[in-house]
Amino acid sequence: MIQLNTKSCDWCHPWGQVTGCATFDDSSVEYSTAPPISEVIPHELSKATSPVYVIEPPDVLTISAISLVPKHPYRVRPLDTLIVQATGMPTEAPIGGEHVIGLDGNLVLGYEYDYLDGQHQPIRATGKTIEMIRNELEERLQLVAREPRVWITLSSIASQQDISGEHLVAPDGRVTLGSYGRVSLIGMTIEEAKTTIETHLSQYFENPQVGVDVFGFNSKVYYVITQGAGLGDQVFRLPIKGSETALDAIGEIQGFSSNSSIRMWVARPGFNNQGGDQIMPIDWLGISQRGDVTTNYQLMPGDRLYVAEDKLVAFDTALAKIISPIERMLGVTLLGTQTANRITTYGTVNNQGF
Repeated sequence: MIQLNTKSCDWCHPWGQVTGCATFDDSSVEYSTAPPISEVIPHELSKATSPVYVIEPPDVLTISAISLVPKHPYRVRPLDTLIVQATGMPTEAPIGGEHVIGLDGNLVLGYEYDYLDGQHQPIRATGKTIEMIRNELEERLQLVAREPRVWITLSSIASQQDISGEHLVAPDGRVTLGSYGRVSLIGMTIEEAKTTIETHLSQYFENPQVGVDVFGFNSKVYYVITQGAGLGDQVFRLPIKGSETALDAIGEIQGFSSNSSIRMWVARPGFNNQGGDQIMPIDWLGISQRGDVTTNYQLMPGDRLYVAEDKLVAFDTALAKIISPIERMLGVTLLGTQTANRITTYGTVNNQGF
């Protein structure tokens, strides 16, 4: 007999009578009055809508970078591309078009513009703003042109830290955004996480925009526990997808093992309105053979679907545990006795005639 808490669910006994379930032994359980189960507990044809999803470890988030424009004033880096235009230059040596900042951080224009006092000295661009580079270039060009005018535009920037992709929520509730640091998202909704990430990135970008979604719903789970009939229980940890029922849970574990019975119930964390445990027995024959959805409950995060053992298998296992040591001792004794007898009679001719 399965021993349940004496504060067991108030709904077990009434619904055992209604569904006609004869597979759940509740003779040792005390009950109190509670509202009808169909009005309280969501089941197959009357499911509840899941609340707004809250991010927790170890969820996996997908973050997409929509707009990440460097914060003003932007300082040029190697491999950035600048569009340089200048007027008043000699016809044979015009300045115009795109120029890539070299790995050494220099802006190379060509012709004699990269020489100063007869030495090759391109303009150092790394770490400077566009305005600083423009002023320095105008001063350089005044040596070879009359009243030069320079316009510089940032065409493209070198590859920067890419935050797009999948991000695991660490045990401390934070996600890593590469070189831009870490941000805590635990306990937030998707919308709140989006706002938090954008606020954090605003330290580095102008009006950043990102997209956030949940890639792996790992923090909301339920458990299926199968009693092992004396050979050890098995526990299956399954993610909540939003509308799983008891039948879905049994399907996830590929049905029953040879040690299982069809007696099962859902144990829900917390207490009911009367302070008792929330134990909801399931009529498996009704669900599987008659299509009765009354006890095919919708599972919630943290629920435990417990499948009881087959009592005959459990009795056989217990009996084997008792008999097996004795059987082994007697077997060893018999083997020792036979061996001793063979040694004693070895070489003796047993010929008694007719």
